[in-house]
Amino acid sequence: MDSGKGYTQVLVLKWYTSQSRNEQDEVIREEPLEIRIGQRGIDDKPKTISITMRTPGQDECLALGFLFTEGIIGHYTHIESIERPQARLPETSIPNVVDIWISNKVKLHWADLTRHFYTTSSCGVCGKSSIDMVTQQSVYLLPAGRPQIELKSILSGPKRLGTEQTLFSQTGGVHAAGLFDATGSLVASFEDVGRHNALDKLIGYAWKKGLLPLQNHMVVLSGRIGFELVQKSWMAGIPILAAVGAPSDLAIELAVTCDMTLLGFIREERCNVYHDSGRVQWSSDGQ
Repeated sequence: MDSGKGYTQVLVLKWYTSQSRNEQDEVIREEPLEIRIGQRGIDDKPKTISITMRTPGQDECLALGFLFTEGIIGHYTHIESIERPQARLPETSIPNVVDIWISNKVKLHWADLTRHFYTTSSCGVCGKSSIDMVTQQSVYLLPAGRPQIELKSILSGPKRLGTEQTLFSQTGGVHAAGLFDATGSLVASFEDVGRHNALDKLIGYAWKKGLLPLQNHMVVLSGRIGFELVQKSWMAGIPILAAVGAPSDLAIELAVTCDMTLLGFIREERCNVYHDSGRVQWSSDGQ
């Protein structure tokens, strides 16, 4: 295994119409990441708040995005340092732990941080004790009618994102999240075996770069839209969320609640608009 990449090679039996043969194939890597937080002078050592299954890479962005979208830390200035302890899995050189030390000025309500859970790569909310813990209230209001993005820029988003999906082209086993500006230009993209992880990596990156709230941007997802993806986008102030797949009914309900433009089944020639607030510019002249 090459621990510096997001994939590994395995020997598989490939069957064709009239023959079969053994070949090396590339498959996506999936490993646990332990996210821990602590405060120096208060805690002897950081405490685990989440263990998520992810594709190694951009782990610090993933941890930051998780802390932000879960409403645990709201200001980047409250973070004192990010550390990577020694790897716990002997077969990899990539540490599977991220320690984030938080300023003592922040009051952490440990009694409320009951999410000592194992998160599967397909579910960003597994283990939450109640739906009330899922519905985080964003500090950002989404601006009605802004940004204005041409429909053709939205429809071309998945294709543009696809050109950056190197892990998907090699393995076919990852999701992607892409950040686009109001002109339809791709700003950044992230891949991961988990949909929510890819989005957390993107939001963590934006938070670290000082780009939040992302009120003049659009996010395009390579898969379906679950409730937690709308919730995380709302937390980051993202007004337009588009995906190649379908949203759930709860995702649509939350998009309506926070007045987020939500589009699904994005193709070059069509899409479904589940909610809009005057942000989609239907023609180049704005008519």
